[in-house]
Amino acid sequence: MDLDLQGNIERFTLPEIFQLVSSGRKTGTLGVQRDDDIVMVYFKNGSVIYSYGPRKTYHLGRMLVEKGRITPDQLDEAITEQANQQTAGKRLGQILIDKRYIDRADLEEVIRRQVEELIYSLMAWERGSFKFYENQFPTEEEIVVNRSTENIVLEGMRRLDEMVRLKDYLPDFSVVYTLAPSEPMQKRDIAMEPEEWNILALVDGHRNINEIVDASQLESIDTLKRMASLQLAGLIRPAEKRGGDTDRLEKMVDRLSQLIEDYLTDKIGDQITQMDRSGVGK
Repeated sequence: MDLDLQGNIERFTLPEIFQLVSSGRKTGTLGVQRDDDIVMVYFKNGSVIYSYGPRKTYHLGRMLVEKGRITPDQLDEAITEQANQQTAGKRLGQILIDKRYIDRADLEEVIRRQVEELIYSLMAWERGSFKFYENQFPTEEEIVVNRSTENIVLEGMRRLDEMVRLKDYLPDFSVVYTLAPSEPMQKRDIAMEPEEWNILALVDGHRNINEIVDASQLESIDTLKRMASLQLAGLIRPAEKRGGDTDRLEKMVDRLSQLIEDYLTDKIGDQITQMDRSGVGK
C-alpha cells in the first residue's frame, strides 16, 4: 500500500510522522522544511539509516576534533585538500581515512552521531512542512546507520527541556492506556531508561492517565513527558472503549458462525449428492 504522507507539522508532530513511516516499514526519504532549513531523513524498512541538512549540519570534522580523534591542524589540512581541484567531490571522511588520521570505525561512529543529532534537533520544530518520497534517496551513501525509529523518538523527546505541546501528544487524562501491539513482521530493538520501564509497567489497560500519574514515583510532569514519549514511539496507545471491544467480538462471533454454517451447508450438500449418485432412497 502506497504511503501518501505530506502536510504541515502544525497538524502532525514529527514523532508521529516518524512513527507512521516506521509502522508502515517504508523505504524512502522524509523531507522536512522550515523557512530556509531543509532536512532529509532516509528510511529503510521503517528504520532510520541517514539524514542530512544542507543549511543545518553538524560538521563531521568538528565532531572528530571534539572526540579527540583528530587535531585541529589535521582537520584544516584535510579541508584544504578537499578544496583542491584534484580531490573535488571527495568526501572529508574519506580524505581523513586516506591520510590515516582516522579509521573506518571512527568515521562510522561520528556519522551515526551526526545523523542522530540532526534528527534530535527536528523534534523541537513546531512548524514547517513535510513530504515522504517513497523508494527515493537524493544521494548514495556508502556508510549508513541502522537506528530504530522508536529509539530515535524516545531519545529526541528526552532532550526536550519542556513539553510545550503536551496536550497535543496526550488526550483527556481520563483516557485508559494499554500496550501497543507490534506490527506484523516488525522486529523491535528498543533501549529504554529505568524510568520508562517503570511507567510502562503501570500501563495495564485499566489505569487512565491520572491514575498512572498518581501511581508513578516520578514528578507529574516527568511522568506525562515519559508517557508522551512512549506513545509517540508506538509502545503504548489509548485503549479501545469496551463497547468497541464488544462490537468487535460480536462481529468475530457472527463471522465464525457464518463460516461454520457455510461449512455445514457444503458438507450436507456433498452427502446428498453422494446419496443421489449411489441410488440411496430410490
